[in-house]
Amino acid sequence: MTSLLDPVADGAGPVRLAAESVSLAYDDRVVVRDLDLQLTEGSLTVIVGPNGCGKSTLLRALGRLLRPARGQVTLDGRAIQQTPTREVAKVLGLLPQAPVAPEGLTVADLVARGRHPHQTWLRQWSRSDESAVAEALAWTDLTELADRPVDELSGGQRQRAWISMALAQGTDLLLLDEPTTYLDLSHQIDVLDLVERLHTERGRTVVVVLHDLNLAARYAQRLVAMKDGVLVASGTPAEVLTEDLLAEVFELEARVVPDPVAGTPMVVPVRRLR
Repeated sequence: MTSLLDPVADGAGPVRLAAESVSLAYDDRVVVRDLDLQLTEGSLTVIVGPNGCGKSTLLRALGRLLRPARGQVTLDGRAIQQTPTREVAKVLGLLPQAPVAPEGLTVADLVARGRHPHQTWLRQWSRSDESAVAEALAWTDLTELADRPVDELSGGQRQRAWISMALAQGTDLLLLDEPTTYLDLSHQIDVLDLVERLHTERGRTVVVVLHDLNLAARYAQRLVAMKDGVLVASGTPAEVLTEDLLAEVFELEARVVPDPVAGTPMVVPVRRLR
């Protein structure tokens, strides 16, 4: 199968973020084993796999929140663990699963926190910070909600607020861990449409962990499937979402048919195999 986002294979740009023979562990429990992954500039990659396969753990390592037990993660060709935190935060943003804002924090204040990596004791809040926050709020349709506490928003609005914060941060690499968790279908589409616009209109390099295979297939430029801490397959949604792979990775008998709207692969479950 085509290697993930290989610049020669698919004509993509330079590699921005990569895992090189990475193994990840919590204490003595190994979660990800000898994994190689390349993410090229301007790509939209979705990572799928069963619960506990290591998707979120991998995302944490790519975001410099977890140090590999073996191997390394590189950002623009440089070992990310050797790159100062502030430098990483200027180019890479990570939104964890179901983030929680402090009680009473307004949307505008949350989005403004995205500007923290750009400030030092010599450079405090400036007009450029103000403009970045205003632009991020407008781009995510949150201007009218700027003074509302984040904890009073709907689930979909909260997710847009967190994405707005990442947009204000000014990073061109964005990692999202299950951004549609706990959202109804209409709000899932709302959030994923916004992520797709970030990719297509703003040129962001985006990595998303998703559970819903049909939404993953509809929005992904590249799809990565994991099982038991190992990268099993990578390529386009049509290359990855096969009936054989669904049986191997998800222990699911299913039919794969064209999505009547997008033409992408659509998984129709039949039964669990084990």
